[in-house]
Amino acid sequence: MTDILFYHLERRPLEAVLPALLEKSLERSWRCVVECGSAERRDALDAHLWTYSEASFLPHGTDAQPQPERQPVLIATSDANPNGATVRFLVDGVALPDPAPYERLVYLFDGRDDEQVAAARERWKEAKALGAALTYWQQDENGRWVRKA
Repeated sequence: MTDILFYHLERRPLEAVLPALLEKSLERSWRCVVECGSAERRDALDAHLWTYSEASFLPHGTDAQPQPERQPVLIATSDANPNGATVRFLVDGVALPDPAPYERLVYLFDGRDDEQVAAARERWKEAKALGAALTYWQQDENGRWVRKA
């Protein structure tokens, strides 16, 4: 059964949180896809992941580049899975895909954005209706993740 994790971003933005989550996934030998709501967001995340840390290298590419199937982390604008990812990160309020091909779906949303919070609530209801194993994570005052549900 696919685990569906909801990450409620309150203290740190997506750009600060996503690299660490991707690094942890790669440490577990999981291939990942990050589904974005627009090409502009995809391109911004792509640029950010090349420069977020001088001490780290996060191998990745986008679905606009050749050979997306070779990327351990693929940043995409569709629900396709050309790199055979086992973990799918969902940002910008995108719809939940069929969970069957994945070990994990990770839904990240900005708690300071009312539209994203409303979309997350809808996605939670959809995931619950699927009978999926759901967890809800929220940042504490130190920016650490605390399981709330």
